[in-house]
Amino acid sequence: MKILVTGAAGFIGFHTAKALAERGDEVIGLDNLNEYYDVALKRARLAELEPYDSFRFVKLDLADRHGMAALFAAEDFQRVIHLGAQPGVRYAIENPFAYIDSNVHGTMTVLEGCRHSDVEHLVFASTSSVYGANTKMPFSTRDNADHPLSLYAATKKSNELMAHTYASLYGVPVTGLRFFTVYGPFGRPDMALFLFTKNILAGEPISVFNYGNHRRDFTYIDDIVDGIVRVVERIPEPNADWSGDSPDPGTSLAPYRLYNIGNQRPVELMRYIETLERCLGREAQKRLLPLQLGDIPDTWADVGNLVADFGYQPDTPVEEGVKRFVDWYLDYYDIEL
Repeated sequence: MKILVTGAAGFIGFHTAKALAERGDEVIGLDNLNEYYDVALKRARLAELEPYDSFRFVKLDLADRHGMAALFAAEDFQRVIHLGAQPGVRYAIENPFAYIDSNVHGTMTVLEGCRHSDVEHLVFASTSSVYGANTKMPFSTRDNADHPLSLYAATKKSNELMAHTYASLYGVPVTGLRFFTVYGPFGRPDMALFLFTKNILAGEPISVFNYGNHRRDFTYIDDIVDGIVRVVERIPEPNADWSGDSPDPGTSLAPYRLYNIGNQRPVELMRYIETLERCLGREAQKRLLPLQLGDIPDTWADVGNLVADFGYQPDTPVEEGVKRFVDWYLDYYDIEL
């Protein structure tokens, strides 16, 4: 298939584009290479994709309305995997407009492109952060998620609503995936595992928020990509049993689906850190701090629908996933323990 992957120089986008190129799909990877974090890392990811004849990179900003329209008109994509976004819960407190430009305006250009180009299926990234103030565990797509605690989460929730509108008005088949704390090789430098590894190796303290009482549904990147690739294959159908009297947020009378995609096994943050310490052979100096603004104390994905519909079953234990990340980090930065 001919597939557009937005955010192809990003963490999840890179791994997804690579998996698709390896199986022989024609992949057009889009990214604006912004400076939110180290551009050299983004270019290193793209360098990993260059050997694939089936991959082509396009540098373009999602919010460039005319550029995006021209791209869709020229390429005739069959499927679109929209992973490009401005990430980060805390950065949104300092730079809120970056999230509106990228996540809201950027998603609008993708939806318009899909609408006018008769794209067969749009799969887009949402986040576990949309559950916000919800405390019922595990988090389910069948539950209301209308109380986000960060602007990042609010923009992702708006993406879900925008996508449903296009599925309903124009029949664009859409599937949204709520990702749960993704980690692994080539991960983002602003995420905990990367920051912890960097600081431990430098002999500097790590910031442990909520006094280490977090639990996270840490999900290894290969398991995430497996889910994305499975989902893009199947075009969603309207749910004939959907009722407006008791609406299910995860389905619709339109060709629209929402799924959680996570490991479904929450891990205590302190255990995560201990696993990293064992892999590095060093103990972290821990600076215990209160819960940060916008953070959710715990996450736990109910992936029952994904299992039932796609046979999806994440199988990477945190011990193995953290080791793979550490091995990559030491190799990438040429560090010997």
